[in-house]
Amino acid sequence: MKQISILGCGWLGLPLAKVLLEQGFSVNGSTTSINKISEFENLGIHAFLISLSAHQTEGDIFAFLENSEILIIDIPPKLRGAEKENFVNKIAILIPFIEESSVKKVLFVSSTSVYNDDNSIVTEETKPQPDTESGKQLLEAETLLQSNKNVQTTVVRFGGLIGEDRHPIKFLAGRNNLENPDGPINLIHQKDCIGIILRIIEKDYWNETFNAVAPFHPTREEYYTQKAVELNLALPEFNHDKSSVGKTILSEKVEKVLDYNFMITNL
Repeated sequence: MKQISILGCGWLGLPLAKVLLEQGFSVNGSTTSINKISEFENLGIHAFLISLSAHQTEGDIFAFLENSEILIIDIPPKLRGAEKENFVNKIAILIPFIEESSVKKVLFVSSTSVYNDDNSIVTEETKPQPDTESGKQLLEAETLLQSNKNVQTTVVRFGGLIGEDRHPIKFLAGRNNLENPDGPINLIHQKDCIGIILRIIEKDYWNETFNAVAPFHPTREEYYTQKAVELNLALPEFNHDKSSVGKTILSEKVEKVLDYNFMITNL
């Protein structure tokens, strides 16, 4: 039985852990909430209370990583509101623990925000030029991990995450003056996020970078208006006074190299 450690068993990490357990893996899962420890244990996840900051670590990281060959890092930067953090330092503090552990392979969950909105078609060959603080810190964290010769790191850059309980229209419904009506959407369903991670592990694809976005790119205005109608929500209103900017993320490498077929394309 192989063991995998998942740093950040949240919206994506927890359902991923459940699927890995079903496939016969032993799973160590971390959380920052003591209230989730019993839930994890009841599911069969070896639960660890671990918190990382830009200055220190809290919790038994050595035990969390012990006997795991693969570490999945799924802790997005916290850059909104008053509690902004230095995400790059957070990853830098984690690396020595990885180097001293049994971990040989790292899968880092990143974002397509590492690419800027210049109305281009984006592949993995496109040079990332992030224009947001989140994108800048994610790209630097990717580089830190992939330049480390002690582990093989694969980066997966997911588009906007959606699922049964999570959809952007719930935040956009009824809002006015929304920008970029003609910009294309770049979203991916939770089920495909999990499917792609599983395929990377199954095919043993490391030291790689993958863009992961469903092959479905209507404009923002078309898509979110239709979703509002479907869910009986107030229609969002878009501002057409400015030129729209965006990007179209292609996931052909995922489809060809990993031989992966997206499960949910009509989002």
